[in-house]
Amino acid sequence: MRHLYLLFPLVFAVPAQAQAQAQAPALNRPDIPSKPPSSTSPQAKDRHRQLLDQLLNALQSAPSEDAAALLERRIEQFRLEAASPAVQLLMTRGMRGLRAGAARDAEADFDAAITLDPSYGEAWHRRAIARFESGDTLGAIHDIGEALQREPRNFAALDTLARLSETREDWKGAYAAWQKKLEINPKTPGGEEKLKDLRRRALGDAL
Repeated sequence: MRHLYLLFPLVFAVPAQAQAQAQAPALNRPDIPSKPPSSTSPQAKDRHRQLLDQLLNALQSAPSEDAAALLERRIEQFRLEAASPAVQLLMTRGMRGLRAGAARDAEADFDAAITLDPSYGEAWHRRAIARFESGDTLGAIHDIGEALQREPRNFAALDTLARLSETREDWKGAYAAWQKKLEINPKTPGGEEKLKDLRRRALGDAL
């Protein structure tokens, strides 16, 4: 089986502060948050959503691919750090399992994360990847739907959905998912070229 997880760059990677300042000083604006609220109370979750929206809005208007890439990594780290410590531990262990090719073990970790916090969209997204790696395509599609229901602007989940659809030769699904991803991050490297290719596969030459 072609490993879906290996098609993506590692997420939750934290860029060095000096690199961020050198490559994209605009990211240091005071209106772009660098840390999520430390509490997991309902009020803190509301505040987290507001701050995440700020980051996603900044991503949509990023001036360059470098700035967009740094914002994507910040958003991914922001999502992870907004979870409770127990969920963070499970997510980290599950990600490590995926990297090691232990999809079943990773799925169990993401199961536990979802049990602890069913509202946490990224756990559903990561379980989708683990399920696909284990051969459960229908389960993966279900989990991607759950992830996007909770976080419609989860660009990583849309990326996963597009690539999962490609492996199934569902070109219309892949095209729709990739189009939505580009709405969130127009500066995705190679994004427009890939969109054109998926559009051709989905709709043919009669455009």
